[in-house]
Amino acid sequence: MHSVGNAELLKLHKIAFLCSRRFPREAAERAYRWADEQREAGTCVISGYHSPVEKEVLCRLLQGAQPVIIAMARGLNRLAPEWEGAIDAGRLLVISRYAQSVSHPCESKCYQRNLLMADLADSIVIAHVASGGSLERLCMDYPDKIVLL
Repeated sequence: MHSVGNAELLKLHKIAFLCSRRFPREAAERAYRWADEQREAGTCVISGYHSPVEKEVLCRLLQGAQPVIIAMARGLNRLAPEWEGAIDAGRLLVISRYAQSVSHPCESKCYQRNLLMADLADSIVIAHVASGGSLERLCMDYPDKIVLL
């Protein structure tokens, strides 16, 4: 595994957060309230922050001071400039199982990334699962860790 940031965050209690790319508005609203609660509680949240809801959750979490782990479905060759402050503060870790030469995520890489997060997390919070999607398959593989919002 490749990483940038504070690797000690992997030792913390972690909640993975996932949401399908297709989601109802109500699921997004629940996810944003949940993210605000986690920020206030100081919870370490791990996610790919790839879907629209996940991206907004990351924005909300980065406004706080709690630890955050970003799992990439590509190499770590390009990191968002807005992550630098959190990395420098020791509260952000960016991880990937892929070499820097892997520049684009695909469905297979995203699923593998989600499996990595599920293995690392103590529990998995899901805002919405689209029927027939890869997230539905992941839920069947980790039934004891899943919490639906």
